[in-house]
Amino acid sequence: TLQTFAATDSIQDIVAALQQSGAVVIDAVLPEAVSEGLCADLRPEFDREGHLYQNSFNGHHTLRVGGVTKYSSHFPTLLLHPTVLAIADAILKPHCEVYQVGSTTAIEILPGEQAQVLHADDTCYPSHLLPFEVQISVLWALDDFTEDNGATRVVMRQDRPDNEADYDKAPTHKAVMPKGSVVIYLGSTIHGGGANNSDKPRKALVNTYCLGWLRQEENQYLSLT
Repeated sequence: TLQTFAATDSIQDIVAALQQSGAVVIDAVLPEAVSEGLCADLRPEFDREGHLYQNSFNGHHTLRVGGVTKYSSHFPTLLLHPTVLAIADAILKPHCEVYQVGSTTAIEILPGEQAQVLHADDTCYPSHLLPFEVQISVLWALDDFTEDNGATRVVMRQDRPDNEADYDKAPTHKAVMPKGSVVIYLGSTIHGGGANNSDKPRKALVNTYCLGWLRQEENQYLSLT
């Protein structure tokens, strides 16, 4: 499992662990009412359009919804969480005056889904040309993340292979955490959704923050109109 912190722990300690390993869990930071409200608000959208994004990368038994801000009034609680923003400040602000929302995606991994291909989120940018992180990803657990239901798999920074072809050979650690917790990982961190071998879906919501001088992965000005 990944190193776990409480929201009241030192931001400096959390950031140091994040920079060293590439990912950390912050335990139980989301109020129950917010988790339940998000699930209720997103249910119609999962059912309406979630299947449209199924493919070999996203999965054929996974539902996805983008532009989350327009579907739930609870989403700003996640997006503007002070602990998360303090971490984003520490990672991103040294390299830009302001950072921005890169993308917002709700994910429901259904029973029978296979493990996702291991990947890094920052490959939408020429990040390999830069000596610093260009984004961080924040994945909120709307259900318990367990060993069996698709908990996100993470390759520790020190275990990251040089070649993408070797990603599947690297050891992974699962982000096992209770509902309302969050796993934060660097844009360069290799990760992927786990296989759902349970009999229930596993819901989550991921948003990214990227440097302000980069193009957003999801154009918020268009997706929210």
